[in-house]
Amino acid sequence: MNKYLILLAGPPATGKSYLVHLIRKALPQIYTVSPDEFKQDLAENIGFDNLQEKSILEKQVWKYYYEALNIYMAVGKQFVVTEYPFSLKQRKQLKELSQKHGYSVITIRLAADFDVLWQRRIARDLADDRHLSFIMTHFHHGDTLSNRHLADDLITKKAFEEIIKDRQYNDFSLGKLYEIDVTDFAKVDYRPLIDELVSLADE
Repeated sequence: MNKYLILLAGPPATGKSYLVHLIRKALPQIYTVSPDEFKQDLAENIGFDNLQEKSILEKQVWKYYYEALNIYMAVGKQFVVTEYPFSLKQRKQLKELSQKHGYSVITIRLAADFDVLWQRRIARDLADDRHLSFIMTHFHHGDTLSNRHLADDLITKKAFEEIIKDRQYNDFSLGKLYEIDVTDFAKVDYRPLIDELVSLADE
């Protein structure tokens, strides 16, 4: 049985979580893991009082994330799917894990016009279902903020653009690459990609 590590890459607000949902519907047997889930869980269970503590928690996030990937691959799940705005910082570790456990890597890189991404990003950060810890310099379980515009760690448009450029989110790839333009979600047809992934299950 061939085994696959599927990386959903690309800048924030490109719809990676939605694509995970579509893949799970087609391949319900997949394992999924996301660094952002660990960020949210650690914020809820440990919390942070400043950006330094938030940064320390993030280092713990990556430790747990790679440990989880290692476990999922070690048990031999055919499909392991993970989504994040991956950069070169993660490439070496992901490559080593896939080689260690005999996984072929597929990168699905989502891309879009920057101005569209910015509008999606700020709308997402201000949405009530966005975990508050992502937009605050301090957070503990039970914290609330009725007006999200008052969050003290909201990213600016300039900083968002610089992060995408500096971290080369639009250039990340490992293994076989598929790139999808998601500037207009209404025009995106994921079916050929999903069908191809499903066909791999029978190989």
